[in-house]
Amino acid sequence: MKHTFALLCAVFTGSAAFVTAAETNSTPTRLPDITVFGPTVPVATEEQKVGPYDQPEWTLLRRFPTTRVYVQKDPWEFGFEQWWRGRFFKDGTQAHKFQEEVEIGLPKRMQLDLYETWTSDEKGRIRQSDTSVELRWALADWGKIPLNPTLYGEWAFVDPARGADIWEIKLLLGEELAPRWHWGLNLIYEQEAGQSRAREIAWSQGVSYTFIDQKLSGGLEMRFAHETTQGTRSQPEITYMVGPSVQWRIFSHGHIDFVNMFGVTKDAPKVESFIVFSLDLGGVKGNGHYAPASLKSQ
Repeated sequence: MKHTFALLCAVFTGSAAFVTAAETNSTPTRLPDITVFGPTVPVATEEQKVGPYDQPEWTLLRRFPTTRVYVQKDPWEFGFEQWWRGRFFKDGTQAHKFQEEVEIGLPKRMQLDLYETWTSDEKGRIRQSDTSVELRWALADWGKIPLNPTLYGEWAFVDPARGADIWEIKLLLGEELAPRWHWGLNLIYEQEAGQSRAREIAWSQGVSYTFIDQKLSGGLEMRFAHETTQGTRSQPEITYMVGPSVQWRIFSHGHIDFVNMFGVTKDAPKVESFIVFSLDLGGVKGNGHYAPASLKSQ
């Protein structure tokens, strides 16, 4: 028994010494690094942030003809737009509007737009209708306030032979719903300054998806309007239009928008269509703003 106990003690002591020696003399072995790959969602170039207000590039171009989003110009940058709007009524008549617009970026997230508008009369003749001045102001840099609210005011100096002056105020909202999905909403109040004192309370909305980055996008636009005149406030004319829209970027600083909306309510036109050609003219130093902020220093 004494010999057995002595043998066990010797085995235990020897094993412990062997383990201790092995731990003391061994060198740690570094295993090779393992890189794990996972799916990535590429960010579209038109969604990268640009300019002093850190706004996504797609907001610099008018994505929705019926709905404005934020400001489109950096300080002292200029742009030009040519509009056509056609209304086709259920009785077979039609009305056309042509509009030239000059856009001027101002400091402090402001933008000044000047319009010259021409409309067709009952005989189809095109005549000058009004000259308008618009000012918009974004309340903060993009992304600082939910929905990026922007205030908008416009005064139209109407030819007295065509009607009274008209003033309009709007609240512009816009956001990126998801990668490649863009959205805008306008709340609108418009008032005629004289004559029949026509009044319009309306909202417009647009949503689009980018099919080809910086080339092609499409979506849906809609507009609701509640219109009255003095003495007929209790008998409003209610119109609701909805239809598809497409934006095609011809080149980096120019694009064309197409919208074709259909009337839903009985007071609405049968069809209302828009074609808008936009051209960015750059800034006073000739610099564009379409390069993402991450590339401007390269």
